Amino acid sequence: MLSAPLPTVEINPAEAPVAVVIWLHGLGADGHDFEPIVPELHLPADLPIRFVFPHAPEMAVTAFGGQRARAWFDFDPGGGVDSPGLEKSVRQVRDLIQYEIDSGTPAERILLAGFSQGGVLAFHTALYYPKRLAGILALSTFLADSESLGSEKARVNAQIPILMCHGQQDAVLPMALGKSALEALQGSGYAIEWREYPMGHEVCMEEIQEISRWLQSVLAVNS
Repeated sequence: MLSAPLPTVEINPAEAPVAVVIWLHGLGADGHDFEPIVPELHLPADLPIRFVFPHAPEMAVTAFGGQRARAWFDFDPGGGVDSPGLEKSVRQVRDLIQYEIDSGTPAERILLAGFSQGGVLAFHTALYYPKRLAGILALSTFLADSESLGSEKARVNAQIPILMCHGQQDAVLPMALGKSALEALQGSGYAIEWREYPMGHEVCMEEIQEISRWLQSVLAVNS
């Protein structure tokens, strides 16, 4: 029997899923953080989607004064992203994707979503993944490394659908960081849907409704 490479929270539809969304939480949260959002999406019964919410491992986090917390990589507000830690998490998420592929879902029906630090990981995994994926949902986040997009990005995902959402009053990751990522991605040829909302480092109901619309559009099954 197959076993997932990371501990996860899973929400499975009543019928066999036609797609899988792997949703990555933010710094200091866990896989339960976005679990309540699934029923709020009000997805139609004829689009059964499996949601997988992995738990990041615990580690000492510089931004938290060295206290241990669930994190996809160490983060120092003054020093930026821990690249080796990020790459380690990329490998773990790739293993999650492979687990879903081995369980019967093709890569092109697997979508990566992430909030904050989880969004950084979603970008860094999907943009360089060697098989076509369904899409990237990037919430209140930024791009860890735009320099390598030109030379290292995966051509097979050059047209990947991307929805970016950000709060205009985000004091944790200011919207300027999101806009910088937007410009870098557009400069590398990606087509982005961008939405901003009068909120902080969080999600709002209007955003959830937009996410639902986008997921239904991206993951629709042609009859």
